This record gives sequence, structure tokens and C-alpha cells, in this order.
Amino acid sequence: MCESNAFIYQDGEEILFLEAIDILRPEEDGKIYLRNFWGEEKIFQGVVKEISLLKHKIVLIGD
Repeated sequence: MCESNAFIYQDGEEILFLEAIDILRPEEDGKIYLRNFWGEEKIFQGVVKEISLLKHKIVLIGD
């Protein structure tokens, strides 16, 4: 599988937010929509800090 895991960068640590991300879409008002392989959906208020395609990793920072 090629899905990535999403982490929140907080206090110098990366905390798992959602596994096996299939869709990541910017929304209005600084929100990010995420949906994983199993259909679980989450909205995150913040920005993308980094995406590593080789590591299958997305790092988010909250507002």
C-alpha cells in the first residue's frame, strides 16, 4: 500500500493523528480534510509542515 500516516507536530514531538491516509484536501479557513483507507474522516485546523513520499509521512502543525 502507498498510503501515508498523518502526524501532528507539537512540543517537538510527532503525535499520530490518522493512519493510512488516502485523501488529503485543503478546505476553507485553514482546515485540512483527511480520509484514510478504511473511510475514517477527520478535519485538522492548521497547515502541512512536511510531506515525505518515501517515508509515507505527513506532518501537520496546528493553528
